Amino acid sequence: MFRHRKARYKGLAKNTAQLFPLFGFANLMLACRWLLNVYTQGAS
Repeated sequence: MFRHRKARYKGLAKNTAQLFPLFGFANLMLACRWLLNVYTQGAS
């Protein structure tokens, strides 16, 4: 979804720096979906 590529051994620090924001964005998307479900179930 976020176009992450498999780690290469030349730039492990770069790959790690790329993964942290990807996991953060994934957590935000999951939280957004959860909040939308909570609000739509509470409205009906």
